[in-house]
Amino acid sequence: MRVGPTLNTVDPAAEWTVVIPFYNEERFIAATLNSILRQARRPRKIILVDNGSTDASVAVISEWSAANPSAETLLLVEPKPGKVAALERGINAVETDYVALCDADTVYPPTYLALAEAMLTENRAAAALAFGVYENLSAPVAFLLRWKGRFASLLMPRQAHTGGYGQSYKTALLRAAGGYSPARWPFMVADHEIVHRVQKVGRLSYRANHFCITSARRQDRGRVDWRLSERILYHLTPSVMKDWFFYDFLAARFRRRDVYNTNLRDRDWETGGEKPTKPIAA
Repeated sequence: MRVGPTLNTVDPAAEWTVVIPFYNEERFIAATLNSILRQARRPRKIILVDNGSTDASVAVISEWSAANPSAETLLLVEPKPGKVAALERGINAVETDYVALCDADTVYPPTYLALAEAMLTENRAAAALAFGVYENLSAPVAFLLRWKGRFASLLMPRQAHTGGYGQSYKTALLRAAGGYSPARWPFMVADHEIVHRVQKVGRLSYRANHFCITSARRQDRGRVDWRLSERILYHLTPSVMKDWFFYDFLAARFRRRDVYNTNLRDRDWETGGEKPTKPIAA
């Protein structure tokens, strides 16, 4: 069974930028940056967007940059609170054909960017979306989790089956879809809402072997996430009605419950995950 494209479909002339928004990620950001540095397909630039950190995140980044001069980094500051605002700031600074939006507490396998580019090139897609597996899962469980996501993407190919930690795009098409924007969507599940807009301008590409390793602290975010009934309706709503689902139905419910993306800054959902170390075996 063929599980994905080979890695020899990349275009040597094309280039990548990695955008990493962060807020108080001193425990995790170095491991994330190390995984980007180990990429077989090295990005031209890593754009880091500080969203008002009050810990030592910036100091950790400065120390890492000094120790790794071969990695071109750009540190930006976005004072408007919220990951969506930070993403908008970072994406506006991208000058390359491809952009990977990465989270500051996630580790990326060495073939992550090369595989994303192969998926975008081979499938003429707008987005290559990676499944997330928690770092404390065993390899067999992680394997089953990735294939569960893959089968879901085959059944429902025009919607998101992964989070914002695993999104890569053709930059021009991401911008054509409007990009991340707090004016357009200030609520939670912005990673799903952007995928809904992007699928209008190009295909979504999923592969079971395209994944990343997220921090264990993400496993309990009930207060800042959508309800089970809302998630089920998301899956059941036909793509031609997804505008209604997001902008009429879900936006009204999130507004009443104050489910904004800025809620992630409270961190009362953390379970205290440890610093990521190495990828789970494929």
